[in-house]
Amino acid sequence: MTIRKIIGMALLLCAGWVSVPGLAEEAVAISEPSKLDLQYMEQQRQLLQELAANNLGRQFSGDRERDLDLLQTLLDRQLVRGDQVRELQAMGVIMGDLLAADLGMHWVIYEDRQGRSRALRDHDSDNYLFPITMIARRREVGNETPVVEIYRKAYDIIDASRPPERFE
Repeated sequence: MTIRKIIGMALLLCAGWVSVPGLAEEAVAISEPSKLDLQYMEQQRQLLQELAANNLGRQFSGDRERDLDLLQTLLDRQLVRGDQVRELQAMGVIMGDLLAADLGMHWVIYEDRQGRSRALRDHDSDNYLFPITMIARRREVGNETPVVEIYRKAYDIIDASRPPERFE
């Protein structure tokens, strides 16, 4: 095992990433999001869109740098605080959409004995990210890691888990 893989595995364990084979004794079910799931996620996006428009005169656009900056501004100006779980999780949906677009991932429902979660799946692999809680869990305990850092860490974890591209 190379040092890059060892470091990558350590980072994966720390950042909300799960590999299903690594949890062989645990039953995991993966399914597509239902219409209700999709509707709820859209409501979360709208909640933040309205918050940003009403308080900052700005909108989320799908542009990574602008949207990550807008998420950070909402936190910095305390328009979203650590006790606002719904809004923090909505921020995770926005960040998850950016990760999905940049990494070619897709939303799935991940069910295990802990419950049911919305997650991003890396193609058909057993690599998952749980962006809904990446910002929320940190802010709930007073951790003020910048949004762009959270994004970059999640991006790097998935990128490191992929085989290197070969040019033929």
